[in-house]
Amino acid sequence: MDTTINDIAFQLILFAGNGKSFAMEAIQAAKKGDFESADNLIKKAGKELGQAHEFQTKLLQQEANGEANQINVFLIHSQDHLMTALTLRDLAVEIIEIYRNK
Repeated sequence: MDTTINDIAFQLILFAGNGKSFAMEAIQAAKKGDFESADNLIKKAGKELGQAHEFQTKLLQQEANGEANQINVFLIHSQDHLMTALTLRDLAVEIIEIYRNK
């Protein structure tokens, strides 16, 4: 494979971080009553997290094909970052709905 495990880890961190930021911005927009912006930001968060998921899928496919991946702190951190970003996005959707239904 052309990319190293650290390259993949950094891409996961980048896209997950972007997704997390967009989700937080979406909550702030909803808090102000700007639901159009909130909805657009949640869509952006989803796109970024989708990109991160593509990198994660590469790792899973490698493992499934018998290619062992080197586990290091960067990879562990990137997985943690992605999972918390996914959770935050899901919570942001719920928080936006709470503000919308006030």
